[in-house]
Amino acid sequence: MRIVDLLHEQGIDLNFAPKNKAEAIDMLVELMDKTGNLNDKDGYKEAILAREDLSTTGIGDGIAIPHGKTKAVKNASLAAAVSKEGVDYDALDGMPSHLFFMIAAPEGENEVHLEVLARLSTILMDEEFRKSLINAKDKKEFLNLIDKKEKEKFPDEKEGEAEVNADVRTGYRVLAVTACPTGIAHTYMAAESLNGKAEEMGISIKVETNGSGGAKNVLTKEDIENCEAIIVAADKKVDMARFDGKKVIQTKVADGIHKAEELISRAAKGDAPIYHHAGGGDEDEASAEKESFGRQIYKHLMNGVSHMLPFVIGGGILIALAFLFDDYNINPANFGKNTPLAAVLKTIGETAFNFMLPVLAGYIAMSIADRPGLAAGFVGGALANSGITIASAFDANISVVSGGFLGALFAGFLAGYLVLGIKKVLSFLPQSLEGLKPTLLYPLLGIGLVGAILLFVNPFFGTINTGITNVLNSMGGTSRVMLGMVVAGMMAVDMGGPFNKAAYVFGTASLASGNFEVMAAVMAGGMVPPLAIAVASLVFKNKFTKKDREAAVTNFVMGLSFITEGAIPFAAADPLRVIPSAVIGSATAGALSMFFNCTLRAPHGGIFVLPVIGEPFMYLLSVVIGTIVGAILLGILRKTVEEKVK
Repeated sequence: MRIVDLLHEQGIDLNFAPKNKAEAIDMLVELMDKTGNLNDKDGYKEAILAREDLSTTGIGDGIAIPHGKTKAVKNASLAAAVSKEGVDYDALDGMPSHLFFMIAAPEGENEVHLEVLARLSTILMDEEFRKSLINAKDKKEFLNLIDKKEKEKFPDEKEGEAEVNADVRTGYRVLAVTACPTGIAHTYMAAESLNGKAEEMGISIKVETNGSGGAKNVLTKEDIENCEAIIVAADKKVDMARFDGKKVIQTKVADGIHKAEELISRAAKGDAPIYHHAGGGDEDEASAEKESFGRQIYKHLMNGVSHMLPFVIGGGILIALAFLFDDYNINPANFGKNTPLAAVLKTIGETAFNFMLPVLAGYIAMSIADRPGLAAGFVGGALANSGITIASAFDANISVVSGGFLGALFAGFLAGYLVLGIKKVLSFLPQSLEGLKPTLLYPLLGIGLVGAILLFVNPFFGTINTGITNVLNSMGGTSRVMLGMVVAGMMAVDMGGPFNKAAYVFGTASLASGNFEVMAAVMAGGMVPPLAIAVASLVFKNKFTKKDREAAVTNFVMGLSFITEGAIPFAAADPLRVIPSAVIGSATAGALSMFFNCTLRAPHGGIFVLPVIGEPFMYLLSVVIGTIVGAILLGILRKTVEEKVK
């Protein structure tokens, strides 16, 4: 389909004179409505604004191409406008926009808006052509110029050939799945990066996000059948069985953010191995891209952590609120349950919190052995949490010690690999017994063996857990400050990556063991990087571009909400200056938090859980000082915008 097939005189305005971007969008939507291709003007405008919220469509060089794909559009269409004076459209280069092309695409269309976008981007690269459009005397000349240029740029294409080709290939060329352990920031940043880069490259893509609210934009069977390749950018387990027999690139979620162009290019060229799910093909799974053993362990662990977090966060905050609303003077020994409201909150919170270790172990096991490992992992985690031993199983009067976080980790990996072994052993059974495996054999053997082993090893993990707790509780001032410095600094090293997650997991493990100071330092360290960048962008304006300063404002909200990932775009663009500044600022905040004896019973929440933090004012002071230190260092280390241009 050619551009002139979608653009008609009633959709062109050569005397476009809006005052600002908002007015420009309103006028372009009105222009699009005149083409008769909208069935809901307001709905279409919402789609346009939603796309602008993701990133500006002012691509620079005086061009803006706002676009939207929605059921509010009846037929694919274009509207065009020329502003000789120019409009501030938040263009990427900061310059006024003179040429406007608005694209409307209906849902279900074969990505016609992406094909048109690619064509427009291609022909508009010619500066002389852009000038000729801006100086067109009338609408007919405007259309003739576009038609001539398009034929010149695509000389081998016959009339109607593009439309035929568009109908031959249905669906998307490339599919992708993004997922991070928490499902808060990395998941959606990777999706946006892949979507944005694919749009720039003119390659149709559909990205499924496995976020904290569940899978969104789920890939259908038809999508998978018709695509050329699939990108899986994930740090936790995703459903891979559906990709059996397809070309699949498996990588970490960070690559989806930072290496989007490389991944999409590989996928479009078919530079990917055929994926064979276990039991899904004749070839072994080894034909897929290999992951190191350490990488596999990390993914299994993060799968458990991601499922554990809602229980820890929800339960932890409720327990913290119980202490906030209770009266210590009524009965110090029963603090947290002295008043009816506190008792209710603490009971609900403790119930949720008690699921922490079973869920962790269960989903680690499920990540390793799929669904058959879930039950064995849950039971193993519960046994590790309870600390039951062989002796206490015979005599309830014998005291036990919980294996804690380490015991649950062991139980999860034990259950997963044990069930994986059971599945291989039972694979030789007759086909007639296949139905008994998931309903009887896997749970019976898996739970029985894991349970028996845990009864023997629980005393070992109980001793370790007790030792760690005693060490943390007995730490002197200097040691505690150093610990706070280390865990808080780790939060800023990779801002959501393995170091960050390791520090966070250590904080939650300490929380489960009754040490609340480590979690306070961890959260302080996680809040500082985005806050330091936001402050630096306001104080050292000559060190940031206009676009950077505008983007940095959102980091105030992300930092205050304990979402460290808000600093990632800045760290990726300038790692040698941003990361050291953030690490030192975070380490300062963590050390001060420990020094002031700040405590935190809730493993998340940022500034919103300040009332339940022990020594709240000193904690806030720690975060503020860490932020200032990080911002000053960033202001000193970064070059001015002029220097960077040179």
